[in-house]
Amino acid sequence: MAEDDVRAIAAARDLLIQSWSPSSAAPSFVIAGGSGSRVWNHAGEQWLDMSSMLVNTNIGHQHPRVVEAIARQAGELVTASPALAVRVRGEAAERVLARAPFGPGGKVFFTNGGADAIENAIRMARVHTGRNKVVSMYRSYHGNTGVAIVATGDRRRVPNEYATGHVHAFGPYLYRSEFWASSVEEECERALHHLERVVQAEIPETVAAILLETVPGTAGILVPPPGYLAGVRRIADRYGIVLILDEVMAGFGRTGSWLALDQHSVRPDLIVFAKGVNSGYVPAGGVLVSPEIAATFQERVFPGGLTYSGHPLAMAAIVATLDTMADEGIVENAARIGAEVLGPGLAAIAETNPLVGEVRGLGVFWAVELVADPVTKEPLGAGAMAAIKKNLLDGGVLPFIADNRVHVVPPCVITPDEAREGLAVLGSVLAAAA
Repeated sequence: MAEDDVRAIAAARDLLIQSWSPSSAAPSFVIAGGSGSRVWNHAGEQWLDMSSMLVNTNIGHQHPRVVEAIARQAGELVTASPALAVRVRGEAAERVLARAPFGPGGKVFFTNGGADAIENAIRMARVHTGRNKVVSMYRSYHGNTGVAIVATGDRRRVPNEYATGHVHAFGPYLYRSEFWASSVEEECERALHHLERVVQAEIPETVAAILLETVPGTAGILVPPPGYLAGVRRIADRYGIVLILDEVMAGFGRTGSWLALDQHSVRPDLIVFAKGVNSGYVPAGGVLVSPEIAATFQERVFPGGLTYSGHPLAMAAIVATLDTMADEGIVENAARIGAEVLGPGLAAIAETNPLVGEVRGLGVFWAVELVADPVTKEPLGAGAMAAIKKNLLDGGVLPFIADNRVHVVPPCVITPDEAREGLAVLGSVLAAAA
């Protein structure tokens, strides 16, 4: 191990509070650089990045056009108050609004990342409707700020439940159906019935928003069945509720389309984005606002703001990322990799390995759910998952592990050969584990 790697690990252990873990569980993996779909440490050891870091480096590591755009903007204007007009802010707004299903009158509110974008989307919905409650899903993750973490459905919300007005429901997940469904159609119909009953039980006149990840990511890459999101839209319309779609992880190429919602013929009222919009090169997020809700704040004060809203370096990264994705066919590449390499390759692994309970996904957004027993569907235990993670790293693959799942989420720029390389290592590791 190189001296710089040793120093980085020591600093992580001794100086930093770790996210979602005790500080004693400091990282032992060091990243010193990267290019495209590969990363390396100071000693020069390389790994194929099948994690996209935290599912955000959609354009890959160190894309020269984005790096150059950030450097150019730094030479021109490093920072500016959000109360001032800045050319690159307008350019970034044009780029993201062009991908929204709103048309003229839509607007954008820029934030520092996904969690505070959720905060502000919920704030907009509450002000717009004059209501308070938010219905979100148990299998969800929306961020680690005060309201976003309580809107989150997984166990991480429990130590943080200080915000009020949050209600949870179950979304569709046929493999572990909460609704005794035996088909995709039954799961969709019963999940929609359940959601509407929750809204009714909470008194619809008190519900400001229904908040969903278009494709729940950290919860397991749960691609919604056909008709589900359209059904949620009908429920929202029936009761005058704002529909917020969280595209932080699923958006900007990840599912093989510009936004995941493009594949579901649904027009939300608010769209939350971050991560892939500029591959996380500079922290950025935002809320895409429909004309109807934007009109609420035309003369009325929006009660929110951030020092770094529309930060020039982040805006330059957005413009360069989205232009590059369009010019280089990166979204189309993600769709092709999913349909021709990852989907068939993961299905082949599932056919021969009893540990694989289900494979699901699209684009470069896939989950391999691992079970100790294929009949009872008992999740594979933490010890076995830790061993799988270690063996993937030893095999030259940087994985994304969540609970009993391996998430296969490489950059959208991954080549077919690189994707096959990653699948070969994953197949070998899972075969050994079985």
